[in-house]
Amino acid sequence: MSEVFDGYERQYCELSADLTRSCASAAVLNGEQKKQKLSEIQAGLDDADALIRKMDLEARSLQPSIKATLLAKLREYKNDLSNLKTDVKRVISTDPYQDDRDELLGSGRADTMMDSAADQKGRLLMSTERLNQSTERIKESRKTMLETEELGVSILQDLHQQRQSLLNAHTTLHEVDDNISKSKKLLTSISRRMNRNKMIMWGVTGVLVLAILLILYFKLIH
Repeated sequence: MSEVFDGYERQYCELSADLTRSCASAAVLNGEQKKQKLSEIQAGLDDADALIRKMDLEARSLQPSIKATLLAKLREYKNDLSNLKTDVKRVISTDPYQDDRDELLGSGRADTMMDSAADQKGRLLMSTERLNQSTERIKESRKTMLETEELGVSILQDLHQQRQSLLNAHTTLHEVDDNISKSKKLLTSISRRMNRNKMIMWGVTGVLVLAILLILYFKLIH
């Protein structure tokens, strides 16, 4: 559909998968390690927001038929990003001493953590699947681009051959035009010679007639 959108989509899917894994690992950390991991996650969320905006702008710049499909897909990614932010907030709000209190109070925190881990695993699998789909679409786009490039090369070769044919035809026409010009000059020269010969012939004929008349005149007198 759009190679630019597919590129942003691939980056987002990779980033989403990394953030999902980071959230899972941050949930079991404490102290400075947890703060550092959360800082990295927050930077990743900012990058994910930027990619969502880029995908949104790219989708809205395309034709309506393609735009509708991409915007529907984009809503899924926005929902995925919202879930990631919720997981981050849950990790941030987690008290490192909550496990001890839960164990003493006999709460069901273990089940909650298992459910959260299952959700994160599900989203990770979904992100991986989307990443694979995006990779396949990019491969298809590249294949289409190569086929289009080959078609373009073939068209250019045909155009080059046609250009050569036109140049040859132009050269032939130019030669014919030169021959016609030469023939026209030759015919003009011949026509002038014929006219000159006619004038000479009429002159000679006039002189002969005049001579005959003079001869007859003198004979009649004598």
